Amino acid sequence: MIKVGVAGLGYWGPKLARNFAEIQDVELAWVCDQSRPRLDHVVSLYPWVHSTCDYHELLASDVDAIVLATPVSTHYQLGLEALRAGKHVLIEKPLATTTDHAMKIAETAERRRLIAMVGHTFQYNPAVNAVRDLIMSGELGRIYYINATRASLGLLQPDVNVIWDLAPHDVSILLHILRSEPFQVSAQGQVYIQKRQSIHEVAYITLYFPSGILANVRVSWLDPVKQRRITVVGSRKMLVYDDIAEDKVTLYDKGVEVPPYSDTPEEFHMSYRHGAETVVPIEWHEPLRAECEAFRDCILFGKPSCSDAWTGAKVVKILETAQKSLLDGGARENTDL
Repeated sequence: MIKVGVAGLGYWGPKLARNFAEIQDVELAWVCDQSRPRLDHVVSLYPWVHSTCDYHELLASDVDAIVLATPVSTHYQLGLEALRAGKHVLIEKPLATTTDHAMKIAETAERRRLIAMVGHTFQYNPAVNAVRDLIMSGELGRIYYINATRASLGLLQPDVNVIWDLAPHDVSILLHILRSEPFQVSAQGQVYIQKRQSIHEVAYITLYFPSGILANVRVSWLDPVKQRRITVVGSRKMLVYDDIAEDKVTLYDKGVEVPPYSDTPEEFHMSYRHGAETVVPIEWHEPLRAECEAFRDCILFGKPSCSDAWTGAKVVKILETAQKSLLDGGARENTDL
């Protein structure tokens, strides 16, 4: 039985607490937050749980693992303290605010033989994994480009811009479904509302992969329609993953081909294929539940995780490179991954 403590009971923390309270071989033993009303609410749901406003009391407890759903700026310090106290850690995305800090977390966990995972929940999403399987099977042919949109009206963050808030999802998805890292990144964006803090609310990020794949990610807090959509265009087929739709993945037998030869310009005609649209069947389960179970399995059985701290550090490196480009007028920057 693994004893888990959850620190941070804002938006995401209670959802993590619920999952760890329900899965087998795990005991939700402690919760921690600076707000006593939030603590009291969670304890009313799970009366056996110890609660504290003092993170160091949580560190001194007998929990085996600590789950951090605290503000991004605290991830490095709190995560490192947990590892140094001998606790496994699951840290919400992004893993840290700098590559150096993310690498330090990964290195400390490895040196102390502890598990450090990052909460890239979409890597446990059945629809995302269906997209990955279709790409890996070769059914789409050679991948040309990917377009991702993650937009809605809000929630504006006071301490990080839209890239650090929303793009970790799509960057982690791209690394997961392509099993490749971009060698260059560029980004452009704009500040409209939070001008005093200079926090960008809209950004367009382009990732350049060694295979020639171009991936464009649009993230926005200022959009009238909530969108969570990824389009993958291949040489043989195309697909759309819409996280909001009931049918989340649709495969399109569409494409364009160049004729093998033509003797005159008049004979040259592109061949356009407009085949069937197929909804990809998916056996749904809650991605967050799968993530929590993966954390448990890493600790109990030593199973590898697709969202370990090293993967989290790669995502942070890409975000950091995008941030550099954003502040440098959109120049293409090397990721050095």
